[in-house]
Amino acid sequence: MNGQKQAALAAIEEKKQLVAGVADQIWEYAELSLQEVQSAALYVRVLRQEGFAVEEGICGIPTAFSASFGTGRPVIGILAEYDALSGLSQQGGCPVRRELTPGGTGHGCGHHLLGAGALAAALGVKHYLQQTGHPGTVVLYGCPGEEGGAAKAFMAREKLWYGLDAALTWHPDDCNEVATGSSNACIQVQYTFHGVAAHAAGDPEKGRSALDAVSLMNLGVQFLREHMEPQARIHYAVTDTGGCSPNVVQARASVLYMVRSDRVKKALELQARVDKIAEGAALMTETSCRRKFIDGLAETIPNHALEALLYRNFSEVGVPVYTGEEQAFAAALAATYEAEGYLPGVGRQDAGYAAAVKAMKPAGAMNDVLLPLYQGEAFSPGSTDVGDVSWQCPTAQLHVAAWPNGCPGHSWQNVSCGKTSIGHKAALCAGKVLCAAAVDLLEQPELLQAAHREHEERTADGYTFPIPPDAVPTIPD
Repeated sequence: MNGQKQAALAAIEEKKQLVAGVADQIWEYAELSLQEVQSAALYVRVLRQEGFAVEEGICGIPTAFSASFGTGRPVIGILAEYDALSGLSQQGGCPVRRELTPGGTGHGCGHHLLGAGALAAALGVKHYLQQTGHPGTVVLYGCPGEEGGAAKAFMAREKLWYGLDAALTWHPDDCNEVATGSSNACIQVQYTFHGVAAHAAGDPEKGRSALDAVSLMNLGVQFLREHMEPQARIHYAVTDTGGCSPNVVQARASVLYMVRSDRVKKALELQARVDKIAEGAALMTETSCRRKFIDGLAETIPNHALEALLYRNFSEVGVPVYTGEEQAFAAALAATYEAEGYLPGVGRQDAGYAAAVKAMKPAGAMNDVLLPLYQGEAFSPGSTDVGDVSWQCPTAQLHVAAWPNGCPGHSWQNVSCGKTSIGHKAALCAGKVLCAAAVDLLEQPELLQAAHREHEERTADGYTFPIPPDAVPTIPD
């Protein structure tokens, strides 16, 4: 590692209190998708104070922003997220379930750390550019609504990511690794049925039940499940049952559907079949149905060239080191869920990779080792709008342990661990690795050339936009 890169990482270390403070403040805000007003404002304020040129409300999304430093190419994008989840309020640093606010929100996916780590990376690259005068630009993108809103996909509709030479990001996880492989594309639509209210006993013949329409739609989708590809997924949540009085024919009811498949084109085709079931349910009940598009996002496109670069730098930077007290807390937290036999790592389905991971012995409940670089076929049934970025420019991401091995995703345990020194160390580590990789991309044009050649090959079939032209970023009613 050359001296200039070391200086950039030292600059991140000097800012570690700022990074941890931002993470903790975002953790406390715990704002839901597309409602991250305080979180976005905090980032904007900090970035301006640190000398970045900030643009707010980019691509027509109020809580999105970009913060740039430098001039010319290459342009390296760092992706930040900061939205929370509902129903996951939890006291920080507590190894038992203890809500701060009953039914409140919480950062069960660690996006407060994700954003803070991305901030750390941008600060390091800025220091490098400032000290060396090297041509190039770093842009930190504030990307709201990953949990529901898919801001990056709406940004992709505006062709934003085509302007980058590469995009880098990370995600809190239970292990340290470079991510690879693809994921499911996802389309989210809300169906609201309108009927006619009536006395359920006195004159039911005059009523047209919207709740019946929701029930019939759900039943129809259940039958559809047998006739879709095995990797596809359909989830739903009834968001409005029309009231709590059984003696009233419900005149309004809503259901929110999420349709996934391994290709965005397939997800859109499957979504069209769900639309037909909604139309049929409305016909059967003589109700009307309003379809509201919520969001859509594409599958991820891996880039092995960038992944290898991230791995080299991760090896040099090293993984977080934990104190006895931190390991004890992690062990207490791990005792609250079942993880016996759980093997971490994106390539754990590969027998050779699994054997290599099993041979690595973490010191405790926290995975304190860097897992081997895996570049085989990997697939995640989950979804992320990072996928839409990866269709428009070479993109890569890493995982850093921010909670104990096998900790469930979207859990109160994640929220608890997210406001501890364990979480802070994850954000700082991720920031350093991303910064180091970005410096290499600035200094070695052949790295970007290789990444672009691979990207062109992988995207040769063309990008199917998952967002309709007239859709706007929104949340369900």
